[in-house]
Amino acid sequence: MWFIDAGVIVHTARFALLFLISSLCAAGVTAQSPSVSSALTLARIKYSGGGDWYNDPSAEVNLLKFVGENTGVEVDPRYEFVEIGSEKFFSYPLAFLTGHGNMVFNETEVRRLRTYLENGGFLYVDDDYGLDKVFRREIRKVFPDQELVELPFTYGLYHCRFNFSNGPPKIHEHDGKPAQGFGIFHRGRLVVYYTYETNPSDGWADPEIHNDPEAKRLEALKFGTNIVVWALTN
Repeated sequence: MWFIDAGVIVHTARFALLFLISSLCAAGVTAQSPSVSSALTLARIKYSGGGDWYNDPSAEVNLLKFVGENTGVEVDPRYEFVEIGSEKFFSYPLAFLTGHGNMVFNETEVRRLRTYLENGGFLYVDDDYGLDKVFRREIRKVFPDQELVELPFTYGLYHCRFNFSNGPPKIHEHDGKPAQGFGIFHRGRLVVYYTYETNPSDGWADPEIHNDPEAKRLEALKFGTNIVVWALTN
């Protein structure tokens, strides 16, 4: 019965945040907008396989602070991780996954993650360099009938709060490849968003971690805000 209950929980958590922010994508939304009734926490996924799922714990803390200051969404800016196998997983409308190295989803995690995503949940994945092949392998277990598709620069996520007319910003250089953003859709809704060769989550981290220029950090935080806004309002 957890399949039914999980869907109800995810929809309820998402609806509580969505109720008062359905107009966030409209121009002119400021920090003085009405706040939502439930504070937003971005859950970091703890995965198996040996990769450093835990790196840069200040990233989502700083992002949520920025979101709160620039959208009026009530946030709870703390570092919180969750395992897909935990019942608590279904209480988060947004989940975040990053790191380097290997990752593995077992059969139970595959089933639960798909249920989460098909019932209102949203997953943002940022390749922190070295995660690409293993993430593509594991997400194929979750959606074996779908491919990650690159989103066009005209897609709404790139314009809903701050304008990114060229798609994902290039925050960190790795291989000289262009920054790309990919998605998986369920019934027309973007449920997985994946950034490659861009690494915005490094830009969210405390300034002394990666020594990024302030302009790059601001760009990364604005882009992360777009991801959050889009996930909550679509």
